[in-house]
Amino acid sequence: MKKMKKFYLTTSIAYTNSSPHLGFALELVQADVIARYQRLLGKKVYFSTGTDEHGLKIEKIAQERGLSPKEFVDEIVFQYQELTKKLNISQDDFIRTTDEKRHIPAVKKAWRILLKNGDLYKKRYQGYYCVGCEAFWLEKDLQGKKCPIHQQECVLVEEENYFFRLSRYQEKLLKVLSQEKIKIYPQSKKKEVISLIKKGLPDISFSRDRKKLNWGIEVPNDQTQVIYVWCDALINYLSTIGYSNNLKKFNTFWPADLHCVGKDILKFHSLIWPAMLMSLKLPLPRAIFVHGFLTINGQKISKSLGNVIDPFYLIKKYNSECLRYYLIKEIPTFNDGDFSEEKLIQRYNTELADGLGNLVSRLFALSSAYKEGFILKPTKNELTEKSKKIIAKYQEKMENYALEEAISILWQLVKESNRYLNSEKPWAKNEGEKKKILTNSLGLLFLTLKWLSPVLPSSTEKIFTHCHLSLKNEKEWFNKKIKINKIEPIFPKINP
Repeated sequence: MKKMKKFYLTTSIAYTNSSPHLGFALELVQADVIARYQRLLGKKVYFSTGTDEHGLKIEKIAQERGLSPKEFVDEIVFQYQELTKKLNISQDDFIRTTDEKRHIPAVKKAWRILLKNGDLYKKRYQGYYCVGCEAFWLEKDLQGKKCPIHQQECVLVEEENYFFRLSRYQEKLLKVLSQEKIKIYPQSKKKEVISLIKKGLPDISFSRDRKKLNWGIEVPNDQTQVIYVWCDALINYLSTIGYSNNLKKFNTFWPADLHCVGKDILKFHSLIWPAMLMSLKLPLPRAIFVHGFLTINGQKISKSLGNVIDPFYLIKKYNSECLRYYLIKEIPTFNDGDFSEEKLIQRYNTELADGLGNLVSRLFALSSAYKEGFILKPTKNELTEKSKKIIAKYQEKMENYALEEAISILWQLVKESNRYLNSEKPWAKNEGEKKKILTNSLGLLFLTLKWLSPVLPSSTEKIFTHCHLSLKNEKEWFNKKIKINKIEPIFPKINP
């Protein structure tokens, strides 16, 4: 029996200093589309997301609210878990960095190996620390004394920490990335990372003094130190698949096939994370997918900047399918994209309601006259030949994670199907010709819905269920008699 190919992908884990915002919803949806597409290809997919729950920022906010850090993060984590449900995210796991059975043992296991391999050492250090990033910055990289990402003044910190020998892996990292042993999408981000390596990589702080930060994982055999939040967080990609407690599962899925991250944390994922894995003697991830920022009036949507958009509000006001479609079709996959509620409504009404929704309603209404049903064996014609080329182009874009381009290409099938119905005019033909046209159209519709399902899982499932079909059983569509009944509008129009 042929072994099923695996595909392991992750989102970054959301920092639990406040409620979810639309920027993380974008990453969730992008990763979910990729996961669902890979499942369509028949792969054994493991898709993980989760929450990053330690650090100084969380400790301070919890104190301000009169809560313990754990009480505070429990409240926030619940919201992130709810968001995955509301957005219909198909993750296989939701890992928390406070997980005492899986994550914390994995972090301590990794720390001991890093130490044993000579890649951790202790020294006194002075540097500029951004609470927003939970990271140290070099003075030359600051704007004035402000963090270039959060635009907040960094604090000059002096303390004794454990350091990770990132400099030891500089040449190896340059070789790995130059030879694309880790592929970075888009290519422009690979150039940025290589440029950083060539400037020289300093060793980096991997712990904090417990007197200054208590909320974190204690360094093994050193009660004075807490493991740095980024060292802790990155190991979630190992802990979620059993690094400390399920080696069979771990060996099945590691290495990761794809890490989905925002451009602001690419440095951690393309430099620090691979170097850690080299020290741990583990295979490197195969690829990193880097998305841009969501913006409002050109400014990044950010918790620290206070201009967040509540995804729950948008889902309640419209629906999850509307939001999913907008985030994939309207927002450039690898670049920044400006959010507009007006454009969200416009995309929905013109493309989902008037385009796909109208096609389904017309086709099902015309087909409902045939009570005996259809066997969908489309004849070879201009439409079927054109559709094969369109689907091939769509798949090529999906293989390179160009989601916006892929869905735009696939949408040509919806346009072609509507054009075909309008030009062939089945309502004006004799019964034989009419049925032939409807058979061709229905066959193409089901194929279109199959490849649209990663973006519109609920709507496509609703249509297949209406026809008593399974999305997963393509052979069934073309071999069994299908009875088509009229259907209520899948995408009712939104009145602004």
